[in-house]
Amino acid sequence: MWRLLSIEIHKLRYNRSVRVLVITYFVLLSSVALLASFDIDEGNFHFHLVDQGVFNFPYIWHLNTYLAAIIKFFLLLVIVSMTAGEYTNRTLKQNLIDGLSKKEFVLSKFLTVILLAILSTVYVGLLTLVMGYAFSDFTSPVLVVRGLPYLGAYFIKLVAFFSFGLFAGLLIRRSAFAVGFIILWSVLENIFIGLMRWNWKVEHYERFTRYLPLNNMANLIKEPFSRLKEIRSISAQIGKEIVKDYSVHFSDVLIALLWTFLFVYFSYYILKKRDL
Repeated sequence: MWRLLSIEIHKLRYNRSVRVLVITYFVLLSSVALLASFDIDEGNFHFHLVDQGVFNFPYIWHLNTYLAAIIKFFLLLVIVSMTAGEYTNRTLKQNLIDGLSKKEFVLSKFLTVILLAILSTVYVGLLTLVMGYAFSDFTSPVLVVRGLPYLGAYFIKLVAFFSFGLFAGLLIRRSAFAVGFIILWSVLENIFIGLMRWNWKVEHYERFTRYLPLNNMANLIKEPFSRLKEIRSISAQIGKEIVKDYSVHFSDVLIALLWTFLFVYFSYYILKKRDL
C-alpha cells in the first residue's frame, strides 16, 4: 500500500495547481480562528462572538467541523484533477504499461483520498483544541471528549465526498466537466428533496431522502447555529420553537460508508470495462 501511496504523493508534490489548492484549503481552515476576533461595538450595542459561548466545549467541535466541511470543495478539486488528469496527461496508460494493475490504480487514488481526509481531520482537531482551550469557559476532559463524534463524522464525510470526486473523475475524464457533474448532481438532489418535501409529510420525506449521497453527507454534521441560546430565544419570541436533533447518528455513518464503497467499486468497474 505504501508503494501505491508514494506514487500518488510523488505526483501531487510536483503538481503546482495541487499545491496551490492544498495551501489555499489549509489557509482557509486556519481562518476559522479569526472568528474569535469578531467584535461589534456601536454605541450601546456590543457583540463579541467569544462571549456567546460558541467556542465552549463541546459545541466548538460541532461548529468547527461544520465550517471546515464547507470548504472541502478545494480538496475535492485535488481529487478530481489528479484522477481526470491521468487521462489528459496519458499517465494512466503508462502506469498500466509499467505494471500497475487497474485495481492498484483505483486503490492508489483511494489511499490518497484517505490521506487527505486524515490530514484535514487532524488539522481541524488540533485547531479546535487550541481554540477551545484558549476561549472555552469549560475545559473538563468529559466535555472535551463529548464532541469528538463530530470529528469522526467529519472524517467520514470527507472520505465519502472525495470518493464521489474519484468516481466523477474516472467517469467523466475531464476535470471541469467532472466538477460540473457533481454540482449538477447536487442541484438535482436539492430539487428532488424540495419536491418530496412539498408532496410528503416532513418525517416521510426525511426518512427517504437521507439515503441520497450528498444529502446523507450533509446530515452527518447538521448546522450548529440554531443551537445557540440567542437564536432559540428569538425563535421562541416569534412562536417558532426549534426542535432538532444535532447528534451524529450511526445509521448516517453506515449510509456514508456504503456510498463510499459504491463510489470506489464503480470507479474500479468503469476502469475495468473501459478500453484505454
